[in-house]
Amino acid sequence: MTDIHARLAELGLELPEAAAPVAAYVPTVTAGGLMHVSGQLPFKDGVVMTGRLGEDRDLAYGQEAAERCALMVVAQIGKALGGFDRVEQIVKLGVFVNSDPAFTEQPQVANGASELMEKLFGEAGRHARAAVGVAVLPRGAAVEIDAIIAVK
Repeated sequence: MTDIHARLAELGLELPEAAAPVAAYVPTVTAGGLMHVSGQLPFKDGVVMTGRLGEDRDLAYGQEAAERCALMVVAQIGKALGGFDRVEQIVKLGVFVNSDPAFTEQPQVANGASELMEKLFGEAGRHARAAVGVAVLPRGAAVEIDAIIAVK
């Protein structure tokens, strides 16, 4: 497995502290060789990236928000597993985009997360995905992402 911290440094990124749950759930559950990561929000400088794509935010902002969500997914994986050696495959990402009804670029927004997973985990980072537009997200977030990870 690639050294995730080294790859992050090469990309000029830093792994955030895994966020604590804000309601009645746990950040991760592992069962049957699959880790399910609860929905993660995009934090930048400790603040949630907010807004509605196609209304007050553009595609580039959405892609950055998706990348920040993916960083938080990775942080949750690392915290739950005590590292990344047990990661076998990023199986699926569910990408929820706070978007205006006329905005139809949810797949391009989701690429911000998908491309980061592949950069960090290589072939094991290639995954299935859903990218959907929603009316609102917790805390006004621009993007929220959950994940399924195969673990050894």
